[in-house]
Amino acid sequence: MPGEEELALGAIASGGTRVLNRDLIGHLQVSEQLLDEITAREERELKRREGLYREGRPPVVVQGRTVVLVDDGLATGASMLAAARTLRAAGTGRIIIAVPVAARETCDDFRGEADEIICLKTPHPFGAVGIWYEDFSQITDDEVRELIKEAQPHLTE
Repeated sequence: MPGEEELALGAIASGGTRVLNRDLIGHLQVSEQLLDEITAREERELKRREGLYREGRPPVVVQGRTVVLVDDGLATGASMLAAARTLRAAGTGRIIIAVPVAARETCDDFRGEADEIICLKTPHPFGAVGIWYEDFSQITDDEVRELIKEAQPHLTE
């Protein structure tokens, strides 16, 4: 949401996956025009990051494999849902979602989207993911690139 970047109206993922939180969009009275503008901006950012992070490498083959999706926490779960649906469409064998903290309702909602969900804490009231961390600073593009570089030898085709 413009002005509240941590408030997810939805999420997008590679391959055209788009997940929208229609209840929140309706409550905030977000117009379709604004939603399309936000989506276009986020698609440009997704393409930028994919190019920067992949450095010309193709996506990792996930067909028939077990994939563990890890996030710092689930509030609305929009980004995790987009990731899980994209992987399902790519033919992933099993999807396991692992998070340290999540809203109880969101965690429950994923039971139909993943083969397994591991969530260490579902506090009530939940609030936001960031309140459950002492340090919730964002990771930089350079840090992501370094982590991918370290992981490369462990990725198999």
